Amino acid sequence: MQPRKPINIPVVSATAREDAMTDSNCSGNEIVALMVLGDSMAPEFIEGEILVIEMGAPATDGSFVIGSVNGEFIFRQLGRDDRGGWRLHALNPAFPDIEISGRDAIKGVVTHKKKPGSRKSVKYYVSHSAH
Repeated sequence: MQPRKPINIPVVSATAREDAMTDSNCSGNEIVALMVLGDSMAPEFIEGEILVIEMGAPATDGSFVIGSVNGEFIFRQLGRDDRGGWRLHALNPAFPDIEISGRDAIKGVVTHKKKPGSRKSVKYYVSHSAH
């Protein structure tokens, strides 16, 4: 039997609305999970890893974020540019930085990642506390 090709299925919390990614008024308590696709954030984030994102959470310089650029969502690291503005930075140097108008382009912050099928492979990027 041939192995089955994986299917990309969006995963959201049971309480999140379907439009959580497009809602710019997120309350900050909505959590979504997304799978890393591509190699723009390698070597820290590898294709297939699962990201847990807190929608509407405050992003700071150096945060790993989901941003909105030209109506599309993109996973990058938030950083300051030379002029004091904001940019989305790919960890893989083959991908250029993207200037953004401000932190309002940030839709969510990556809190941690996990490798599928491994209970011990969780890595946190934001201190996690009980809500």
